[in-house]
Amino acid sequence: MNEHHNPRVPGNSDDSTSELESTTSIGSSASTSSEDTIFNAINRDTDHTASVVGERSAGSVSAEDPDQLDRAIIIGRDGRWVAGWALRFIIVAIASCIAWLGLGIIWTGVLPILLAILLCTVLWPPVRWLKEHGVPGGISSLLVLVGSLCAIGGVFAAMAPRVAEQSKLLFKQSVTGLEKLQERLGEPPFNINTDQIDDVLDDISAKLQDGASGLLSGGVANKLASGVFAGVSTATSVVVTLLLMLVLSFFFLKDGHAFLPWVRRNVGKSAGWHLTEVLTRTWNTLSGFIRAQALVSLIDAIFIGIGLVILGVPLALVLAVITFFGGFIPIVGAISAGAIAVLVALVSNGLTTAIFVLILIIAVQQIEGNILSPLLQSKAMNLHPVIVLLSITVGGGLFGIVGAFLAVPAAATIAVWLRYHAEIVSLRSGERTIDEIETETAAGSKALINMGPAIRSMRRRLSRKGATAVD
Repeated sequence: MNEHHNPRVPGNSDDSTSELESTTSIGSSASTSSEDTIFNAINRDTDHTASVVGERSAGSVSAEDPDQLDRAIIIGRDGRWVAGWALRFIIVAIASCIAWLGLGIIWTGVLPILLAILLCTVLWPPVRWLKEHGVPGGISSLLVLVGSLCAIGGVFAAMAPRVAEQSKLLFKQSVTGLEKLQERLGEPPFNINTDQIDDVLDDISAKLQDGASGLLSGGVANKLASGVFAGVSTATSVVVTLLLMLVLSFFFLKDGHAFLPWVRRNVGKSAGWHLTEVLTRTWNTLSGFIRAQALVSLIDAIFIGIGLVILGVPLALVLAVITFFGGFIPIVGAISAGAIAVLVALVSNGLTTAIFVLILIIAVQQIEGNILSPLLQSKAMNLHPVIVLLSITVGGGLFGIVGAFLAVPAAATIAVWLRYHAEIVSLRSGERTIDEIETETAAGSKALINMGPAIRSMRRRLSRKGATAVD
């Protein structure tokens, strides 16, 4: 330390020293602190300067402002955050691909199970009623299953005589309609000779016969044979799927009540209680979907049937029943039922009636597809109508008719599981209390009650960690 900065030390009897100190302390006579205090201040300044220099050299603060972090640190943290979530996304995507490939392998066995579950949601209420009145489970399940099949078969059997009776009339009317069409083409402004029409029909028939003989004589016959075998295989798989669905439905109705207790025994009480609650919610949601779909199909059949009766179209009752069952097959079922109704009206009543029937069917289907079906299904499954429409579109694009039929139940199931998880997360975070969450099973209530102490302990630990971090 330089001499001229030395303070005057009290109690020093050396006059020369005092005179020198008093002379050299001009301009700083206001400093009356002790030597130790000044040394401490100098040390603090030195430490602070070294700290700032070290931080700047490490790149943690800006050279202009010591309180400002370097941009590289912020960018690095953001990069690590993005990389972490990207890695999570990659892992989830790989797991999803594996699950998708696995589902494709076992799809033939999964499809009957899914169809059986949906069928059981309809048949379970009468089975439960019979069990509550003392009927054994196996007998009640068999009675309801066989009774429902007999009811459906009885409806078609009752329609068969009327269809057979009026089909002959429709055939005669179609022949008459073709003759009238031929005569109309021979009149102005068409002026087409009937002989020309016969020649055209003969040429078409000859070309079809030549083409068929060429196909049978050439290598295309193998392709036709393979196509036939593929069709037979498809029909066989459909029959096997339906039979397996009926067998599984019987066992689900008979022993389905023991499934949830079995789950709780094998996965443990805690996880079993949660699974019981979420599976029960899923079951109730699927039951609501089937009831909503049946109501929509019934409304379509009633309005179309009434319209066909007013227009005087034969087989109106039969067409209404076909419309009802076709409503359970999205897109294709409604189009097929509507096309049959239009053709019957065209053959029996003429072009004008057929146009009115077409307008009626389009209007009913537009109301059902854009308003009624999304509204009822969204209320039954607590889904937004947009989610319903998008799920049908995606499911139909991926799996065709079966995918369009199963898309809405699948979306509803996913929504139930996500909604339950959101409730548990809100409970753990303290946003909601146990009393604010509604459960549908006693096991669900037990799950929430048993989560209480663990959640409170976790909150205390997090609170202590948060307080320590703030300090």
